[in-house]
Amino acid sequence: MSLEPNEQSIPAANLSEDERFEQAVAKSRKALELAASQPDAYVNIASHLPIIAQEQPYQKAVVVPAGRMPDGKAAYAHLTFKQLNDEADRIAHGLHSIGIGEGTKTILMVKPSLELFSLTFALFKVGATFIMIDPGMGVKRMVHCLKETQAEAFIGIPLAHVVRKVFPSAFRSVKKVVTVGKRLFWGGPTLEELKNVGTGPFETAKVKRTDMAAILFTTGSTGPAKGVVYQHGTFDAQVHYLRSHFRIRPGEVDLATFPLFALFGPALGMTAVIPDMDPRYPAKVDPVKLIETIEDHGCTTMFGSPALLNRVGRYAKANNIKLPSFRRVISAGAPVPHAVLDLFGELLNEGVEIHTPYGATESLPTASIGSKEILGDTRELSASGKGICVGQPMKYFNLRVIKISDDPIENWSDDLLVPAGEIGEIVVKGPTVTKSYFNKPDANAGAKIKDGDEVCHRMGDVGWLDDKGRVWFCGRKKHRVITADGPMFTVPCEAIFNQHPRVYRSALVGQGKAPNQTPAIIVELEAGDNGRDKAGLTKELLDMAQKHEHTAPIKKVLFHESLPVDIRHNAKIFREKLTVWAANK
Repeated sequence: MSLEPNEQSIPAANLSEDERFEQAVAKSRKALELAASQPDAYVNIASHLPIIAQEQPYQKAVVVPAGRMPDGKAAYAHLTFKQLNDEADRIAHGLHSIGIGEGTKTILMVKPSLELFSLTFALFKVGATFIMIDPGMGVKRMVHCLKETQAEAFIGIPLAHVVRKVFPSAFRSVKKVVTVGKRLFWGGPTLEELKNVGTGPFETAKVKRTDMAAILFTTGSTGPAKGVVYQHGTFDAQVHYLRSHFRIRPGEVDLATFPLFALFGPALGMTAVIPDMDPRYPAKVDPVKLIETIEDHGCTTMFGSPALLNRVGRYAKANNIKLPSFRRVISAGAPVPHAVLDLFGELLNEGVEIHTPYGATESLPTASIGSKEILGDTRELSASGKGICVGQPMKYFNLRVIKISDDPIENWSDDLLVPAGEIGEIVVKGPTVTKSYFNKPDANAGAKIKDGDEVCHRMGDVGWLDDKGRVWFCGRKKHRVITADGPMFTVPCEAIFNQHPRVYRSALVGQGKAPNQTPAIIVELEAGDNGRDKAGLTKELLDMAQKHEHTAPIKKVLFHESLPVDIRHNAKIFREKLTVWAANK
């Protein structure tokens, strides 16, 4: 049996909207149940688009900023689902004509735009492997990552092609290029030229669940960025999980503050609204523009980093603004502070939750929890240093906690498991777990465990399972401080210091070499704090530490003006950099 969406029957016209939705959810759950047993099934995420274009042709699929009207109000451009599907078909014809087809590794460097969506679905339709990277990591790191992929095709805006010409050695494998916009001093067709090659429906490539669909790069927040191999089945499973777990209905409107996640909107029948912001710097978003976009389109769902929620929430609260259109808010990328859940939750209608799913580029989503459970049940335990509860593992996931090790583990054994309640290394197996990194045998050896015909992923995180089966996140494995008396974990320790009213955030680091490191806490003060009486504040913080067994060994407090954080979410603290900084203090 194939799980390809175009083999699913279109809901009967006599069914109600609720009945059609429940039918779609049931099919998603069935698809997830059968995923592991049908590796050879034909699955292509692009197959969702023609169905949705037929069911809701005139609903907006993608909305993007288009400047300002004379009165200063925002103007927008859009594609309906029919237009998006037609554009993707036209581009697919053009790509196929120049030899970009099944398995062609294709770098895609296009800003969030209408073209980004139509190009991505066109690449899926022809069966190409698209390569996407966060430009916020810096040009040199980005070029190094792209060189590793040995891509055969390159699609980008003019600036991206300039980068390609400036660093020719990184792109020697590229044989086919397409320019999105004005072509300058390089060859190859433009996107507009490709659109005129052919018309009519393009037959979506019949790719298998296990065929490579994309290479997506990690942020490199705890080491070199790695290209994660996404199979077509991975994307398909993510669509099914998002629909069934968050109960997302066709016709909803998604505020897409993170470009990659925005691509799931049309596959779910949602309108994807691209806000007027630089997605590289969510902590610097203009809350006025973002709230304007939410109100203009009646957004029902949003993904936003904790930093973005904090900035928008503070502005909205100060100006007595509510956001009643939201049915759910999703925040991830780093632990979401309870204060941010409180703050942003005040903007939402009663009963609307902020969901904080747990996962990584290599496995997303893995677990999830809502703000109601966090604020009503787990909050106090987190404040006492138990870690951050990230909820129950997703259905059809196998999440286990094993003994912490920095060595490769080739094959699974139950002897690896730690007793319930003990902190260990988190390992997951399930429909959205990726099987490998691209051309990184050492990284694969360190992160993957063979379990029969399946592959487990070592999340690189430490945590524990409570008696309700919930997962508690205690930090990154690489960030643990290894003292003569045993390991200390970042999240449980930092939670104690973060409760001080003058502390904005903190970071646990180790001075010296393992296994005899000396723990130190690095503190960033709240905005506007002039750093008065640091000696008195240090004593207060150390007194707090002495009240808890797991922080009692900390005898040193250091102050840092602004802790370095990751580019993608502006939330993950670069403790590696702080460790180097603290070594000289």
